[in-house]
Amino acid sequence: AAGAPKPLPSSGPKSLREMPHPLATSSSEEMGPALTPSPDLLLPRSIADKDLSLPNGTPVDTSSPASSSSLLNRLQLDDDLDGETRDLFVTVDDPKKHVCTMETYITYRVTTKTTRAEFDLPEYSVRRRYQDFDWLRNKLEESQPTHLIPPLPEKFVVKGVVDRFSEEFVETRRKALDKFLKRITDHPVLSFNEHFNVFLTAKDLNAYKKQGMALLSKMGESVKYVTGGYKLRSRPLEFAAIGEYLDTFSLKLGTIDRIAQRIIKEQLEYLVELREYGPVYSTWGGLEVELSEPLEGVSACIGNCCTALEELSEDMTEDFLPVLREYILYSESMKNVLKKRDQVQAEYEAKLEAVALKKEDRPKVPTDVEKCQDRVECFNADLKADMERWQNNKRQDFRQLLMGMADKNIQYYEKCLTAWESIIPLLQDKPEAK
Repeated sequence: AAGAPKPLPSSGPKSLREMPHPLATSSSEEMGPALTPSPDLLLPRSIADKDLSLPNGTPVDTSSPASSSSLLNRLQLDDDLDGETRDLFVTVDDPKKHVCTMETYITYRVTTKTTRAEFDLPEYSVRRRYQDFDWLRNKLEESQPTHLIPPLPEKFVVKGVVDRFSEEFVETRRKALDKFLKRITDHPVLSFNEHFNVFLTAKDLNAYKKQGMALLSKMGESVKYVTGGYKLRSRPLEFAAIGEYLDTFSLKLGTIDRIAQRIIKEQLEYLVELREYGPVYSTWGGLEVELSEPLEGVSACIGNCCTALEELSEDMTEDFLPVLREYILYSESMKNVLKKRDQVQAEYEAKLEAVALKKEDRPKVPTDVEKCQDRVECFNADLKADMERWQNNKRQDFRQLLMGMADKNIQYYEKCLTAWESIIPLLQDKPEAK
């Protein structure tokens, strides 16, 4: 928003106060908060009657009312998860500010509903702070090294740029944390991890942190202690292609992110000028009696354009940029998993060479070499499965993101068009009274 950030209600040193949350009722959706549909906006008949097609040749069905909201309504996300088949639902909401002697921090309510036998109760509600989410992600990386762990929103904020206790920042982080847990919940392996279970159910998570209850799996120990002494001969073609794709993807996305931030910055600067520009016409109208009505109309029109631009900038900041940033971090996470896979393969190749150099005949391959081969195959299978799942999520997320952005821009320009059309009657010559 262009104005000063709104402070988050504080619990103070006394009892916590409930803070109303505008998205609390919608945060339980499986794929995160949905885009807000706009009112139907009919296209001109000359456009609606034509056979439209996308740049790639895909025909666009215009049989239904061609409105900005219908863009999303007609978008069929065929790879949506069937909510009826799921047995674990997790949401993050109700952020609260805690003021203590040593520190000030935010906690979030994590609500879990499940029918899984691994859980003692069908529903849990616990409070977690950011460092608890960070603990969970680290534990998942340690215990599930062959899998892609979803990224967390970045912890540090540049001082003076964003107030980390402002309502806007806390809400953006809440959405990101909610998506983080939903990504884990939807994963067929990570959702059954013991650390995830503890995170969702333990009233006192610090007790588990101190105990260090979660032990690394055999796979985790192997990957963790692989030294840098092994050097991979050559990465298999399919994984080399994944690595090249991730490099290009993160580069392109980073460029879009930087340009989008510049556009938003320029929009806000333009908004400041517009807010000074409109009142000038109103002041002028006070000096020109005959022109007062049209000048007041222009002033009001500019005010409406200001409101529309502010809404567009907020949508870009709160909905568009976070998705870009999440996928930049996601690509870095995938690169890390790819690097671990390479380390295990390099270890396997080194063991094979060591066996080949020994002169004595061996009736079979040593057990440690076979185990290392199993780890390579496990890495390959898990990485390919996670890459496919990630690509499906990415396709769905970006389709929804870009359609939403198109929808918001259509709304913005139509609001501006309506505002300027409203003053045309004020500028037309009126018939003189006889």
